[in-house]
Amino acid sequence: MTTETRSIRISTPGRICLFGEHQDYLQLPVIACAISLRIRIEAQPRHDMLIRLALPDIGTSVDLSLQEKPGFVHERDYFRSGLKVLREAGFAFDSGFDGTITSTIPVNAGTSSSSALVVSWINLLSRISTQHQVLDPVRIAGYAHQAEVVEFHEPGGSMDHLTTALGHIQYIAFSPVVSFERLRPPLGTFVLGNSGHPKNTTAILSQTKNRTISIMKKLQAKNPDLSYHSMTLADAETAMKTLTLEENHLLTGTLRNRDITQDALALMRSEPFDMTRFGELLTEHHQILRDNLGVSTPKIDRMLDAALEAGAHGGKINGSGGGGCMFVYAPSEPEKIAEAITKEGGKTYIVSVDEGTRRDT
Repeated sequence: MTTETRSIRISTPGRICLFGEHQDYLQLPVIACAISLRIRIEAQPRHDMLIRLALPDIGTSVDLSLQEKPGFVHERDYFRSGLKVLREAGFAFDSGFDGTITSTIPVNAGTSSSSALVVSWINLLSRISTQHQVLDPVRIAGYAHQAEVVEFHEPGGSMDHLTTALGHIQYIAFSPVVSFERLRPPLGTFVLGNSGHPKNTTAILSQTKNRTISIMKKLQAKNPDLSYHSMTLADAETAMKTLTLEENHLLTGTLRNRDITQDALALMRSEPFDMTRFGELLTEHHQILRDNLGVSTPKIDRMLDAALEAGAHGGKINGSGGGGCMFVYAPSEPEKIAEAITKEGGKTYIVSVDEGTRRDT
């Protein structure tokens, strides 16, 4: 417990999903990495019950009163949902603040800009509440997931909130209980490329999630013991007789991505670290996301091809897909690789592993 009565700055990183894309909502493990692009909230206390937020990056502002009736004013009203979640958890607020929110994380591009915002918001609110509580990252992630996903009945998992709250590289398992392990391979730099094509994260997640879950339900009607955790590729070959061609592609892709994540985990725990093999696994993961799940785009494929030709070790689309960002592993000559991506029309960022949500001095 600590008291926060002066101005306060909170920042939270974006994230890339190294392995396990489209797996967390199936309760399958992921390996995710916080990156050195961050969202920042700076707040100064007021002497009334008003919260006034300036968002200069998008040229707007948000006002809300701590005395207003509970409820949401617009779609994905994360500021009000964060307040609601914390109040239901027992937090109280007796004064507002003026805040400014800025960010270097690409928006609507698969790098968890919205989750980083909500994680920062929860971190800030808990500190300025009458409890003046500094929450541990896991609790912040839990409240943030509830505020962003549960409150709005959206299909996403909790990977984004855990990764941006905890920071670094995390192996996150969701079954039978949520657990995480910090991985420490000497990665170096990545080059992130934004295609500039906005994506409909909710629609893509919902469609892919529903298709994948329906396939397993179809198989379990004949064999209740089957699950995405235990099913082997041999099991999948047997199951193919009862599935459509499209269902077979999605099933085998899901299982292969699951197994690639475990291969990557073993690699990232081992010494010496094999940079070449790490890049190969990233590219293999992308090929499955492209060919089996169908979530890549022609522009992102061109950006990846250009980066690999320029010397990147490997890479993949990032996030739910259908647009947004890709990234490549570029421990050497990242500027050269960034230039190649730029020539294909991408906006580039050279990034490295970063720490989680924090109070900045």
